[in-house]
Amino acid sequence: KVRIADLGAGDGTLSRLLARQAEFVHCVDNSPRMVELGRALAKKEQLNNLDYVLGDIEKAPLPDRSVDLVLLSQALHHAEHPQRAVDAAYRMLKAGGRLIVLDLVQHQFEEARELYGDRWLGFPEGTVARMLERAGFDQIETIVADREPSPPHFQTLLAIGVK
Repeated sequence: KVRIADLGAGDGTLSRLLARQAEFVHCVDNSPRMVELGRALAKKEQLNNLDYVLGDIEKAPLPDRSVDLVLLSQALHHAEHPQRAVDAAYRMLKAGGRLIVLDLVQHQFEEARELYGDRWLGFPEGTVARMLERAGFDQIETIVADREPSPPHFQTLLAIGVK
């Protein structure tokens, strides 16, 4: 079983699903409201192998080489310095561990800044690959995993790297 860190976990929907299969899931989010909600939902679902901590994904409060998998799911575009978040993921991973990034492909929907608190309007596929490379990841793969049919036609990028 794997130990997972979900950085920018939001209310922990994905983490709670993963906790059913994982040894342990660490959730990190910078919103006190999301941490409180995530903790309440985990307690309600009796997930004792999931914890929630308040923290910045750029300097996540988890030890070096402590997890097998790091997720940055729709979180990187909220980071002030996305490269630092990817670097933090690398630091936390055990040798052979994987980072999975799900984020938006670069778009022009400016309203996302106000509506969702986005700092970045997504990222070009190559930029995410270079971030992983700079952090030290190998076996990097990126694909456009989803395209929304309705406006603003967001596309979701999937990137994977191995430490």
